[in-house]
Amino acid sequence: MARRTDLILTGLAPAIWGSTYIVTTELLPDGYPMTVAMLRALPAGLLLLVVTRSLPRGIWLARSFLLGALNFSVFWWLLFVAAYRLPGGVAATVGAVQPLVVLYLSKLLLDQGVRPAAVIAGVGGLLGVGLLVLTPGAALDWVGLLAALGGALSMAFGTVLTRRWQPPVPALTFTAWQLTAGGALLLPIAFLIEPALPPLDTAAVFGFVWLGLIGGAATYFLWFRGIARLDPATVAPLGLLSPVAATILGLAILGETLSIVQAAGMMLVLSSVWFAQRAQLRAVTPVAMRA
Repeated sequence: MARRTDLILTGLAPAIWGSTYIVTTELLPDGYPMTVAMLRALPAGLLLLVVTRSLPRGIWLARSFLLGALNFSVFWWLLFVAAYRLPGGVAATVGAVQPLVVLYLSKLLLDQGVRPAAVIAGVGGLLGVGLLVLTPGAALDWVGLLAALGGALSMAFGTVLTRRWQPPVPALTFTAWQLTAGGALLLPIAFLIEPALPPLDTAAVFGFVWLGLIGGAATYFLWFRGIARLDPATVAPLGLLSPVAATILGLAILGETLSIVQAAGMMLVLSSVWFAQRAQLRAVTPVAMRA
């Protein structure tokens, strides 16, 4: 029961992240990937620091900046570059390689075996996302493609290292450290290479608040909590719920339609997530029995 609760709470994070593309493209000013990423991370991180009243010290200061760079600075910057330059479907499909990357990084950095069932689930999830979100006329931009791939690799490294480096503080504090560090790294770069934001209307302000407080602070608290309680190979496939949620939002808000192929892709994604969880559960249970 506790494991199921952890899976549900952790899965809420990527489900909410599915709103990132629609919020970015419909509410925020176009052409400010660094600034948008910084404003998503830094204010939320500072707010959480006020709440937790704890600062990283010693080795945790360096680790917080490295993890903040991987999970937020680099990942969000490349995510917004991909969102601006690619159709959401192309970016989501490229990003769906992340669970497969996490499997092999877990073997490399955490000495966890790569299970064939988990690989099959990862490939199935990738194919499902492609069926769900790709369209025949999707434009391919090489900068956007590289940004989407780089973002997936950055998040994969961040997920595995977050599990390897578990600090002696609660997950909310660890989230505050990483958000603040990631936003601080982006601040001077955004200031130097991007122009000032235009005057923001009410929709843009709401978009920034949503991405920072809900899509940033709240969801990453759930994500890091899940990584601490579950292994990365269990958590990573849950990220495939993001394009599913994005598709549902497109249907509900933008009036988009769902084809038979897309419906099949959604079912394949959900089946792959379920299959990955079953594979990990079967791998964990014998160990628990021997203990």
